[in-house]
Amino acid sequence: MSPEELWKWSQLKGLSVIGTGDFTHPEWLRELGHKLEPAGGGLFALREELRSDDVPESCRAEVRFMLTAEISCIYRKRDRTRKVHSLILVPGFEDARKINDALSQRGNLASDGRPILGLDAKELLRIIVGRSAEALVVPAHAWTPHFSVFGAASGFDSLEECFEELTPHITAIETGLSSDPPMNWRFSKLDSVSLLSNSDAHSPSRIGREATIFDVEPSYRTLKDAIRTKKGLTGTIEFFPEEGKYHYDGHRACGVRLAPSETLRNQHRCPVCGRKVTVGVMHRVEALADRPENFRPPGAPPFYSLIPLQEVLAETLGVGAASRAVQTEYMRLLGILGNEFGILIERLPQDIELAGAPLLSQAIERIRRREVSISPGFDGQYGTVSVFGSPVKMPARGQKSLFG
Repeated sequence: MSPEELWKWSQLKGLSVIGTGDFTHPEWLRELGHKLEPAGGGLFALREELRSDDVPESCRAEVRFMLTAEISCIYRKRDRTRKVHSLILVPGFEDARKINDALSQRGNLASDGRPILGLDAKELLRIIVGRSAEALVVPAHAWTPHFSVFGAASGFDSLEECFEELTPHITAIETGLSSDPPMNWRFSKLDSVSLLSNSDAHSPSRIGREATIFDVEPSYRTLKDAIRTKKGLTGTIEFFPEEGKYHYDGHRACGVRLAPSETLRNQHRCPVCGRKVTVGVMHRVEALADRPENFRPPGAPPFYSLIPLQEVLAETLGVGAASRAVQTEYMRLLGILGNEFGILIERLPQDIELAGAPLLSQAIERIRRREVSISPGFDGQYGTVSVFGSPVKMPARGQKSLFG
C-alpha cells in the first residue's frame, strides 16, 4: 500500500481521487511528503520519477491524492463504553501537522496507522475543526457492531447523541461494506447528511471495492462542497451488503448465522452454546429505522452494486481469485477494455464477448440485474457471493440502472 501502488491500482480500478490514509502516523506522513507533490486545489500527485510504466495504456489517467486518516476513539459516555471510528480529510500537509500536534498530546500516534485515543468523538471533532477550518470529519463504517457511531455493541442511536451541539459539522457518514444506501434511507435522521462509500482497503487489489461518484472538477474544495450540499455527488459504488462481514447477526465460533427475527426469538443468544450473538448491521438498521423497506427519498442518487472483477473471473474460470490464471486474465481484459469500473458498469456485453470472455459477459449481465446468490456475512466472517450457483434475484432496493 505504498503511494506508488495506490497510484497504479487507482488507474486499474478507475479511480481519479484516492485517500492516502494514516496521515497521523509520523513515518507515513514523512513518506507522503517525499513522494507526493501539490497538484492544485488541495490535492496531490505522485512525483513523476516514481510513476511506473506497467499500467496498460487503456487504463492510464490522472490520479490525485487527498490527505486522509482514521481515528479510533474509545471512551465512556452515558455509562457505556463507546468505540467510534472517524475519518479525517484535510486539504494540505500543514493542516495535517497541526492536527497531529494536537492529537499527539492525547495519545501515541506512532503506535498504529489508525491510532486509538481515549478521547470522546465529540472532543475529537472539536480538536479537528479547531485546527483546520477546512477539515472534514466523517463517521467511518457507521453501522458496524463494535467500532462505529451507530454500532450495536458500542454506538449511539443518533448523530446528535454522539456529537451534541457540534453535530452540524457532520455533513456525511460512510455507510460501510455491510450496508448500502437503501438501508440508510430507512433512517430519516440521516436525510441531512451525504452517504459516502469507500473501499476501506488494506491491500491494493481491494481498492475500489466501494467508491463515491462525483461530477465535479477534482479539488478538495469542490469535493467538500459536493459532500456538504449533495450537489455534484451523483452516486456510489457498493458491495452487495450481504457480502459484508457484519451484515447478519451470529456467532462465528459455532457457525451460527441469524436473521434479526431469529435473534429476537432466541433472545440474542446463540442456539448452540447460549452465549450472546454479535448483532449485525441489518438488525441495527431495523432497530433504528422509521421507514419501511424500499423507501427512497426524493432526489436520492443512484448506486451500483458490484462484485470485484477478480472475484467474478475466479468464478468463471473455476479457480481462486488470487490465482495466476485470474491475474493474467484480469490484466489482459484491462488492456483491451479499459479499467475495472468501465468493464463492470459501462461496457456493453458484446464488447466483453468480443474481448474473448463470453462467460464473463453473462456474469456481468446477471450482476447488473442483481441476479446473484449470496450467503450473508456475520460476526466478522465475510458473506459469499455466487453468480452462477443457484442465482436468486436480489430485491431492487431503489437502485437506478445505468442500462435503462
